[in-house]
Amino acid sequence: MDFTKVVEKRRSIRRYKPDPVPEDLIKEILESARVAPSASNRQPCHFIIVKDSEKKKALGLREWAAEAPVIIIGCTDSSLSPTWHLVDFAIAFEHIILAATNLGLGTCWQGRLENETIKKVLNIPDPIKVVAVTSLGYPAESPEPKARKALSEMVHYEEF
Repeated sequence: MDFTKVVEKRRSIRRYKPDPVPEDLIKEILESARVAPSASNRQPCHFIIVKDSEKKKALGLREWAAEAPVIIIGCTDSSLSPTWHLVDFAIAFEHIILAATNLGLGTCWQGRLENETIKKVLNIPDPIKVVAVTSLGYPAESPEPKARKALSEMVHYEEF
């Protein structure tokens, strides 16, 4: 798909078909995160894939998210990049979201900064921090695009 179309098509999906996501597609999506840039190439990100329905329920996510075929837990090791780990994470996670859209899959990025329940259920050690999760699966809905500001309201040249 053309990149502009991918960006325009991306929506937060909260209803998923029960169809499993093939492992090769999951790996392709994760590969897009692996190659994402990071400050000084420190690569502080970790991703945990959860498919087990009981484990998904135990994570304390919203019910609709736990019903998605796959949950991706996004984490960072802040000790590798104390200043930039969150920026590095955001770049890699957005690569995941856009790669999934490109493959016809839906996602919904949910902030989960330092969620102790998730850390406990998934045995995530310190200093690893849970930053966000996304549900992943085939969309069972097609939300309309939301209104966005005009470019002229966001872009400034030479000064604010």
